[in-house]
Amino acid sequence: MRYAQGGGLTAADRSRREQVRLAAVERFEQRVPTAEIAAELRVTGRSVRRWRRAWETGGPPGLASRGQAARCRLGAGQLAELEAALEAGPLAAGFGDQRWTLARIRDLAARKFGVQYTVPGIWYLLRRLGWTCQLGARRAVERDDGAIEVWKKETWPRAKQRRRPSAAGSSSKTRPASR
Repeated sequence: MRYAQGGGLTAADRSRREQVRLAAVERFEQRVPTAEIAAELRVTGRSVRRWRRAWETGGPPGLASRGQAARCRLGAGQLAELEAALEAGPLAAGFGDQRWTLARIRDLAARKFGVQYTVPGIWYLLRRLGWTCQLGARRAVERDDGAIEVWKKETWPRAKQRRRPSAAGSSSKTRPASR
């Protein structure tokens, strides 16, 4: 399940959801219909049916929260160390320029901590830490604004014009001009 911040549920959120499932158990015992339970608890009927199956096979413990879906491979100290390395910049980490890429951060984590991540895994980790994708704030040194304006005024209008057909006529066999 994905969440906007990429961090998943907190312990309080997991507990709140578990309470909703346990409230459903009380209604299961009273033989309340699925649609009615879903409406009362403001969840989908599909969730209620899944909870009912889990309750029938495992009882109330079958609906208990199983905790965090996946634990981070790095400890709190290592995460702080990784953030410090990211703040220091790619040059300080031994890369040739000032661009952090996901692949570079993955390589940095492997080199510093001996932990293997995939590129998407690094992306999820960074989002959980509050990092976002950024675009360059500066423009290229080689950029020539004058040449760009000339291109916009002279070249672009010509490129934007509709192309005329190479020859007038039709490919239709029923039109006299095509015979």
